[in-house]
Amino acid sequence: MRPFRYERANDVSGAVALLAGTPNGAFLGGGTNLVDLMRLDVARPELLVDVRRLTSDRIEELPDGRVRVGAAVPNSDLAADPLIRARYPAVSEALLSGASGQLRNLATTGGNLLQRTRCVYFQNVSTPCNKRDPGAGCSAIDGHHWDLAILGASEACVATHPSDLAVALVALDAVVLTEGADGERRIPITELHRLPDREPHRDTILQHGELITAVELPPLPWATRSRYRKVRDRASYAFALVSAVVVLDTADGVVRDVRIGLGGVAHRPWRALVAEQALRGGPATEERFRQAAEAELAAARPLPGNAFKVRLARNTLVRTLLDVNEGRR
Repeated sequence: MRPFRYERANDVSGAVALLAGTPNGAFLGGGTNLVDLMRLDVARPELLVDVRRLTSDRIEELPDGRVRVGAAVPNSDLAADPLIRARYPAVSEALLSGASGQLRNLATTGGNLLQRTRCVYFQNVSTPCNKRDPGAGCSAIDGHHWDLAILGASEACVATHPSDLAVALVALDAVVLTEGADGERRIPITELHRLPDREPHRDTILQHGELITAVELPPLPWATRSRYRKVRDRASYAFALVSAVVVLDTADGVVRDVRIGLGGVAHRPWRALVAEQALRGGPATEERFRQAAEAELAAARPLPGNAFKVRLARNTLVRTLLDVNEGRR
């Protein structure tokens, strides 16, 4: 690990100011991803600004029914919170499917959304990677890519976003609150993460020194009918090959509304807008669910080694729709 400077600010604005003056710096929350990348020599910050005690670690219901989750809330606390489990069960399920109990105790809500890809070439400094070293090339396209993107990829990058929580929040239309040099922002989480295009090193639209301070969940009564399903290559402590979040509202066998997120398939958590549109107003049947999933995945452009993920994503989404529709946990 390379030498770095460590600072603690007194408040959020002070932390933002500290980082704004150091182009090669980073905020430090739980550190469960950043410190690993520093050990691998992938991340080389000159300055770490500790923000763990600056943002809220509380989960609170607002007067209008929204639920605000402080950026410093540990993943374990968020997963176990009675309000979250009752109103947004997919959020709890997503968190409990990720990492280990020890890591969930340390990892924060804000940091979870900003974790970097687990592409093996990104984490190996001896191989070319446009995300790690812009312009170097993408080793994964002609190499090991069985677990990488099938949607929204580019010639510059086929990496996938690893967060389980982000997939659930995308399906729920959560809003991310930030503070930066230009003041405060409210960013729909569907706009937070980027597709790779020609700049895969940019994971999000956040500016340098912009800090996530909280996440807000909308007052969505039918979010109680939600489910997170994760398919991975071992039973625990593994990132998703494919995951799906379904939030479903039905009446008399008809889909009144639906929200769907997919994970493990793209550079960002994928909102399945095509499938949603295909489902609204139609019958809540397995045939219709399969047609909607196929319509969403018609845009998939897999590589030779991960073509199986198209079928896997379709089946995962159909199974999750069926589970929510039939009330199975």
